[in-house]
Amino acid sequence: MKMLGAQLAAFRRAAGYTQRSLGERIGADEETIASIEQGRRALKADLAEMLDELLDTKGALSAGVENLPEVDLFPLWAEEFMDHEREAIALSAYQNQVLPGLVQTEAYARTVFRNRVPAYDEDEIETFTAARIERQQILHRRVPPTVSYVVWEPVLRLPVGGRQVHIEQLRHLRARSELPGLSIQFLPLNRTSHAGLNGPFVLMETPDHQHLAYAETQRGSQWVADPDEVSILARKYAMLRAQALTPEVSQGLLNRLLGEQ
Repeated sequence: MKMLGAQLAAFRRAAGYTQRSLGERIGADEETIASIEQGRRALKADLAEMLDELLDTKGALSAGVENLPEVDLFPLWAEEFMDHEREAIALSAYQNQVLPGLVQTEAYARTVFRNRVPAYDEDEIETFTAARIERQQILHRRVPPTVSYVVWEPVLRLPVGGRQVHIEQLRHLRARSELPGLSIQFLPLNRTSHAGLNGPFVLMETPDHQHLAYAETQRGSQWVADPDEVSILARKYAMLRAQALTPEVSQGLLNRLLGEQ
């Protein structure tokens, strides 16, 4: 993606556009153009075709998208998820398998990808790890999203990557929990029932106040845009927040776990 982004930057400058003016011509913001040129964001086929026509590049960008090496390609569902996540004004998620990607350390994320079956090769692991860490920049936007997580307690206690990775991750999680607008709550192990028994899910609110939901399983993923279905998941999440430890008590649990290491 970096090479294709560098080509776009060269074509843009040759045509006399700034990142801002090019974005205005195609209906995108300056940050979107910058992210593509720096290789942080994938260039989609429809946008490549539009840019080829505008910049008179004879189909070069479209050909580049079609011929990206596999290690540079994310599944379409992943690209769509990252696009929505990058622009969201609010994010909420229930997780019962691994910690949310936006609060993972690099070592934790790498371990998660390394445990995939069938296995990724090392280049793929590094590409996916770097992309996950890059996604975390949205927490440091000038106006960051409002973020709420409910995480099942066993996820917190699972020593993914070994003792040192686990300690580093707990410390990182405690620091993240202190960011303004970010709330982390743990669903305690001793609950006999809760609203998340059907598995993890994510809720998002877009800048134009569209409410979306997303769920991922072993063999696929599902976007939910129907208001009735999104409402059901939103009600589940509201119940999960009520059933979880408060943010303050959750931070106390983190402190106790760190004190036991």
